[in-house]
Amino acid sequence: MKSNDLKILSRLKGADSSAYKELFDEFYKPLCVFSLKYSNSHELAEDVVQDFFIKFWDERLYMKLNGEIAPYLYSSIKNNTLQALKKEGRYRFEEIENQVNKLMSDENIDIRHIEQEKEKFHKAIEALPIKCREVFMAIGLGNQKYKEAALELGVSVNTVKTHYSRALKQLRNSLALLLNFIFF
Repeated sequence: MKSNDLKILSRLKGADSSAYKELFDEFYKPLCVFSLKYSNSHELAEDVVQDFFIKFWDERLYMKLNGEIAPYLYSSIKNNTLQALKKEGRYRFEEIENQVNKLMSDENIDIRHIEQEKEKFHKAIEALPIKCREVFMAIGLGNQKYKEAALELGVSVNTVKTHYSRALKQLRNSLALLLNFIFF
């Protein structure tokens, strides 16, 4: 146990504001560096450390301590940094979601036209030769691997690849029209 920690803690509990300044001066930079290991952002690291020191003083968290201050400071900074990163990540996701919603409302998408294009695409699938259609349904829509589709259909993997390639060539027109309308 560091005797300096005990002295500072004792002075803090005695409401000595100079002890708080001494604690801040001694630990601010090392705690910022420690927080930086988790956040990779100087601004976030400084914000976390500053917010912690404010809370430490305002809520008199030092009154709960009985030993060394340093381990408490470092574990608090680690936890606060991880919480800040979690919160920041949540805001980024919400921001992306808001952008998508804005784009959706701005574009005024015609659902009937999309449904018509999907219907054309399904008709194009139905127009494929039987084996090509079966392979396309298994791989393209059923998310099967070539080997799985080959076992299910009782053909070789190369035959599956050939049928799938032919199906894609025939569907390319229908698929391109649908994707162009939805995404562009």
